[in-house]
Amino acid sequence: MKTIIFLLLIAAPLAVYAKAVKKPQANIEKRPVTPEAAAQAQPDPRFCIFGAQSGKVFNTEAAFKAVVWKNDVVYVGESHDQLLDHQAQLEALKAMKIARGSKIAVGFEMLNASLQPILDEYTAGKLTQEEFLDKVNWKKEWGFDFNLYKPLFDFIVENKLRGLALNVPKKVVGKIARTGLESLTPEERAYLPEKVEISRHKKYNDFLKASFAGHGDSPMAKMFTIENYLASMAAWNEGMGARIADFINANPGYSVLVVAGNGHVIYNAAIPASVKARVKGVRQASFYTESGACPEKINKDHKDMANYVWYINHPPKAEPVPAATAASTTAVTVPATAVR
Repeated sequence: MKTIIFLLLIAAPLAVYAKAVKKPQANIEKRPVTPEAAAQAQPDPRFCIFGAQSGKVFNTEAAFKAVVWKNDVVYVGESHDQLLDHQAQLEALKAMKIARGSKIAVGFEMLNASLQPILDEYTAGKLTQEEFLDKVNWKKEWGFDFNLYKPLFDFIVENKLRGLALNVPKKVVGKIARTGLESLTPEERAYLPEKVEISRHKKYNDFLKASFAGHGDSPMAKMFTIENYLASMAAWNEGMGARIADFINANPGYSVLVVAGNGHVIYNAAIPASVKARVKGVRQASFYTESGACPEKINKDHKDMANYVWYINHPPKAEPVPAATAASTTAVTVPATAVR
């Protein structure tokens, strides 16, 4: 009996204490939610995103921002001719701006590293758009309509952000595909890091080999060996990855948005793997953009494509796409790789 009374005496104050500590929590939960915060917590058709491993849904602006904010490097892959993919990249850039202010660089596959001084002039507001396009020879260098990328460049200029010209010159990638890494001159080799690692990622290598095999007995395919082809792809990705890594290592506190074809993002085996090997403890998030209506759950064939799969319902193409440049299918230099 005494024991029971003793326990009751202990329990009574604990119960009172429990009620006391719950009251502030209740007040916190009842704080008014701003319309903006409420909207960001609602499913948003712009964000049909799934965790590529977990299948978890990230379909709100708040969830998307949370992913972007906690990473140093964010990759949003693209199909080069799809405006909605570039709008997705802009969404990522806007989210990064909230978290990092002006400490942001945007890396472009569209421009090779030799064009960095021109890009610096443009982002600093020292060149008009027309002067920039003329100096980088946009139509020859890339080929796709600049208007697809214009909102990204405008945001960079308006907010005084940094731009990075990432790509390896087409002639260098093409030469490797034809005659191997050892055939490069010192000037050509300077576009690549000292170490060029050919990926051992099985799914990624299967992806590349299938693309190579798809050319069959075409004259272009006969120009290359599979070994040199894989070396050219490795050099391409390592060149871009090293550019990103060098920037991050030299600029602590900065984050980088990488604007590149899906083939450079897929399986995290291309550029992301190169950056990871060169930046200790780097935090990365990759989004593979997949054309199609928003499904209820991730397509099983799309699992592991990146960290996240972002379904974007592309409109039907009204006209055939213009001849692809080296940056998309590398038709000028190496067999197409399904890099979109």
